Amino acid sequence: MVRMLAHLSDKKRQLDAARPLPAPVVKNLDEWFNVELTYTSNAIEGNTLTRAETALVVEKGITVAGKSLREHLEAKNHTQAISYIKTLAAKTRQDLTEEHIFEIHSIILKGIEEEMAGRYRTTAARIVGSATVLPNPVKIPALMADFMTWLGGPNRDHTAKIASDAHFKLVSIHPFSDGNGVIARLLMNLLLMQEGYPPAVIRKEDRLSYINALEEAQTGRPLRDFEVLIYASVERSLDIYLEAIEPASSERFYTTDDVAKMLKVDPETVRRYVRSKKLRAVKLGGKFIRIEKGDLDAFINRLR
Repeated sequence: MVRMLAHLSDKKRQLDAARPLPAPVVKNLDEWFNVELTYTSNAIEGNTLTRAETALVVEKGITVAGKSLREHLEAKNHTQAISYIKTLAAKTRQDLTEEHIFEIHSIILKGIEEEMAGRYRTTAARIVGSATVLPNPVKIPALMADFMTWLGGPNRDHTAKIASDAHFKLVSIHPFSDGNGVIARLLMNLLLMQEGYPPAVIRKEDRLSYINALEEAQTGRPLRDFEVLIYASVERSLDIYLEAIEPASSERFYTTDDVAKMLKVDPETVRRYVRSKKLRAVKLGGKFIRIEKGDLDAFINRLR
């Protein structure tokens, strides 16, 4: 675990050395992360909008036929919440208050369940299919007060460790009747962004591993699996930034032409694999289209 965190620090130093980043790169990265964070976080909670549909909703304001009003609002609200936490990124961890948590929650539930927005739950809660026992609602105000004291207190842990712990602690308190996972991921990313890290994307395909790792830790087993998943998500985001800055320097990503040569097919065949979702690609706008090594390896294994 120490090696993973040291690896993150090394990549963060590489990113810092390249700052300030070119404006077009920053714009492309911001646009991609806004959509990807919204799509993946909502997908983990059961929202059925695809990545492309999420982009249409948040970037163009287009209504997608066959999708519910709630799913559209979840996409719009999450994007607004990202904008809000970006304003908080200029603050320090010690500056954060319960009122900031309430405000994020109010944005998330705007137009959905406004009567519960920005208010702690007052009823018992259970996670469907989970053995996790959640705190009695009577205890929530005191638990959240303790949480905020911890959050603002002295902590010499690595930034990724603090962000991971904050996520785990908040979602385990489960202070709200709805939106706890979304809030926990937004807070985690706010803490990363305050220290100059890019936000971590927990991919839709990692949903089951993420949920299982959370439950294991909540039922008394070690946090290791959860931490490994979070740290891997942080590293993926760092790699996306580094690849956007210096495409030729990264060994974790391949271009369409690279993959075509490796598979001994033409580039259009690779693009068909991507369009049909047989092969996952990272698209950042403009020329920043890359296929991650892990996704390529998995695709090749399926071909075999």
